[in-house]
Amino acid sequence: MRSKLSVSARRELLLRFAPEYIISSRLEKGRILDEFVASTGYTRKRAITLLNDPPADNACLQLRRKGPKSYDAEVQNALIVVWRAANCICSKRLVPFLPEFVGAMQRFGHLTISDNIRDRLLAMSSSTVDRLLCKERRANGVGISTTRAGSLLRSQIPIRTFTDWNDLTPGFVEADLVAHCGYNTEGSYLNTLTITDIATGWTLCIALLNKSRDDVISALTLARKSLPFPLLGLDTDNGAEFINHELVGYCKHENITFTRSRPYKKNDQAHVEQKNGSIVRQMVGYERYEGVTAWKALTDLYTAMNLYINFFQPSLKLISKVRVSSHVSKVYDAAKTPCQRLLENEARNADTAELLRNLFLKLDPIDLVQRIKALQDRLWPLAIPSKTTASNTMPDTPVPARIEDETVEIATDPALSNQASGHQRSMRAKRDRAKNAPQADNRLFMAEWDQIHIMLTNQPDKTARKLLEELQVMYPGRFASNQVRTLKKRVRAWRQQYRCAPSDITTRSDERLFMAEWDQIHIMLTNQPDKTARRLLEELQELYPGKFTSNQICTLKNRVREWRQKYRYSLPSPQDAPNVGGLTERLDAENAKDE
Repeated sequence: MRSKLSVSARRELLLRFAPEYIISSRLEKGRILDEFVASTGYTRKRAITLLNDPPADNACLQLRRKGPKSYDAEVQNALIVVWRAANCICSKRLVPFLPEFVGAMQRFGHLTISDNIRDRLLAMSSSTVDRLLCKERRANGVGISTTRAGSLLRSQIPIRTFTDWNDLTPGFVEADLVAHCGYNTEGSYLNTLTITDIATGWTLCIALLNKSRDDVISALTLARKSLPFPLLGLDTDNGAEFINHELVGYCKHENITFTRSRPYKKNDQAHVEQKNGSIVRQMVGYERYEGVTAWKALTDLYTAMNLYINFFQPSLKLISKVRVSSHVSKVYDAAKTPCQRLLENEARNADTAELLRNLFLKLDPIDLVQRIKALQDRLWPLAIPSKTTASNTMPDTPVPARIEDETVEIATDPALSNQASGHQRSMRAKRDRAKNAPQADNRLFMAEWDQIHIMLTNQPDKTARKLLEELQVMYPGRFASNQVRTLKKRVRAWRQQYRCAPSDITTRSDERLFMAEWDQIHIMLTNQPDKTARRLLEELQELYPGKFTSNQICTLKNRVREWRQKYRYSLPSPQDAPNVGGLTERLDAENAKDE
């Protein structure tokens, strides 16, 4: 059994036994050798060599023979330059793409190395790259979710799970929205529509000015013009911006297969969720952005970024996954860029393939990196600072990563899964309580309904909360504040029965709200058509102190929406943006520049 002694302990034993071993007789040498081998675990031949020629007192004992150093500082510096230009991707993705990437950098004069250094650089393994880059890495942060489920049309849209992606033809994509709301989901803010092709990994990011179904459809129309293959299938989550009649009709008219994921199952959209983190969040960050100016800056950033991601960012594809007991063995193919995967696909178009090859030869990766940095510097000052309060302190906003920072994979936190399961348990318990006690809700407010009927007849615009407050005064201790939702349902049913729709109530306070100040609002919107309703409300609160409250934002949003429809002040759609990665227009521009 080999000894577990440390290097320093074995060295001390060697320095103690060596002088005695050299002057001893043959018999004594055998005894010393047996004791030394038993203590250190060396083989007898190794022990004899060390005892006959021990190191000096100040020399370090070398237990392993070191070969010549293959990768010196020059090779390491060249690797760091290439790694930073490749967006600091992992070694498994970088090593297979090194010949093409190094060739592109040398073609445009950004990397000048000798043939010897180039050969050693291209001969590196993934483990060697990780070892040489271990001091260059650091990490990033996460954001919040703004997806709100759409309850309509679920039965009409089929579900596709993560195990159903067997389509090897380019054109079947996953789509998702990323909200640039900071840590406050109120008001209007920019969104990013991320589209990822399953077969090739081709990714498009399109900036949206608003989170609406019309903007989503406009962005899909723009994406179909920019993708180098026809859009055949669309898979989304259950957000209301996707699950609606307009998008279903659009996909049906354009012969696009429309599917959705299962609620609360993010792994059903693993491809696009990964791109949301490694592309959008890494390049843009987690700050809040609003308005046309920020939208144009974000669109310009995505114009350069889409080309860089699809032509110079290789990715791995999972080939097989086998579970043996608690261990999962995964097999991946060689890392390739989306452009390379598209060129290798048998269903590719010959003209498109030639177009991709010509465009790749004309694209300069370092020029794209510098352009992305400049566009990031132009975008970040437009971020809206987060407002913090004593009762609700916002967490520190993660700093968006520059192009040279590392892409970090965020592992699944077990606490998050426990939280989700707890949420599901609480929802089930809530449904069970409502199911087991339906009679109590049915009897609630029925004894006092005659009084409520009179109050609603006299004041049809009275809200359920005001009714509950008056009932609590009239019947002390009888009603609790958490019964307002039941009263809302009763009032809603009463208005439907007596046809007291808001349009029929001419004296309703909401109809008069903001009308006296509408001339001022009209001027403000005419001067700045992209101004959000929340900004308008804040300015009105400054102009008319104490007249408007923050909970009147929904009414003002409706007024602003009606004004924009009437005066055709529709804000820019994604189709009004510059090209977001279209190949033909980009190649024509490059050819014109060469001429």
